[in-house]
Amino acid sequence: MTGTDETCILPAMHMDSEKQSLVAAARKAAGNAYAPYSKFRVGAALRTTDGETVTGFNIENVSYGLTLCAERAAMVRALCEGHQNFSALALCAGTDKPATPCGACRQFLAEFLPSETPVFYAALPEGSQIFETTLGELLPNGFVLK
Repeated sequence: MTGTDETCILPAMHMDSEKQSLVAAARKAAGNAYAPYSKFRVGAALRTTDGETVTGFNIENVSYGLTLCAERAAMVRALCEGHQNFSALALCAGTDKPATPCGACRQFLAEFLPSETPVFYAALPEGSQIFETTLGELLPNGFVLK
């Protein structure tokens, strides 16, 4: 947890269907994760401003530093597909406790997402509580060159 005032969305049925579908897409993407070393599966889903959903999952490497996180995989895929504007991010991780993006992913995402972008995150098991924050709350003082 980040120590910020994240809002727990309880239960998921009270979320609008767009948020539910984004979280479900992240959860589904985690099923494709390549995590033979840590067994920690992560899925991410980006919602574009034109309503498309682009997913990614973590891809581990025996040299852990070369591992690609789900959030970065989703963003790289989206950019390669020509998407440039995004309205939300969802993340589901492979434990009973929710996980937020790592520091490297937070800074990477800040390159492409406005600080007010909603971020939904949940544990991987179906029916887990879903939390909502923003990228700016996750990375309040990100590095910028301006």
